[in-house]
Amino acid sequence: IGDGSGDLVRSCLLKNALFISNLFFTVMGLVVLGMGLWGLITKESFAQERIGHIGTDPMLVFVFLGLTLCLLCLMGCVGSLRENSCLLRLFSGAVLILVAAQVLVAIAAYSLQDQIVPVLRSGMLTAMVRYQDDLDMRFITDEIQMNLQCCGADNYRDWEMNLYYNCSAPGVQACGVPASCCIDPLENGTVWNSQCGVGAQQLVEFSAQSVIYLGGCLGGIARWIEQNKQLIGIVGIALLGVQILTLIVTTRLLDNIQWSKAISSQRDVES
Repeated sequence: IGDGSGDLVRSCLLKNALFISNLFFTVMGLVVLGMGLWGLITKESFAQERIGHIGTDPMLVFVFLGLTLCLLCLMGCVGSLRENSCLLRLFSGAVLILVAAQVLVAIAAYSLQDQIVPVLRSGMLTAMVRYQDDLDMRFITDEIQMNLQCCGADNYRDWEMNLYYNCSAPGVQACGVPASCCIDPLENGTVWNSQCGVGAQQLVEFSAQSVIYLGGCLGGIARWIEQNKQLIGIVGIALLGVQILTLIVTTRLLDNIQWSKAISSQRDVES
């Protein structure tokens, strides 16, 4: 189209496509940010006695990732709407780094899949040992056990290695498990019963199965992955595809902006 209306339509389509993809990832960033803030609030990390240690809180990773993703998408939106080549180049470079990092992580995870279970077991056992002494470890362990309906790394007797839940330890917690291992940790459906796992390690499996979850969390994670592996693959490929498409659209928009500027300069010279 000689009057340039075709270029205008193409530019509008590229801008809209880039804006929609950035809106999608902005929502994802807000979800991740919300998870991080929820974790901080749930653990009372903003309380006076915790405020001095908030810099080491692992939930800050989610907050940082959420903020970074939101800022990155904002940069892409502003760059596309204002046709700012500098912002669009920074945005496309950041997206390219993210895509490359995700591909490398996927390749590493596939190559080292035999070593993932031992690493998870070691991490879970470490969290169990430090359960009472580290609020972050307690929070993560409780969330895993409650959501996956499991107890311990391999089974509920793994809690024997904890200093307080060891059967030779003094106190009411000896030979017990945390309340997050209990099938029904809420008393009367409302009040958290922290003593529901007392003495659970002394019970035989037949009796214990009516009170606590017997299976370990490693098995729970494996079952969850097996049940959802197709969904995980589809979501992973879709997210990667959207990012690659975003990168292509950004590159095309940059080319279109440069071409439009070149045509405008040529017309100014001719006039």
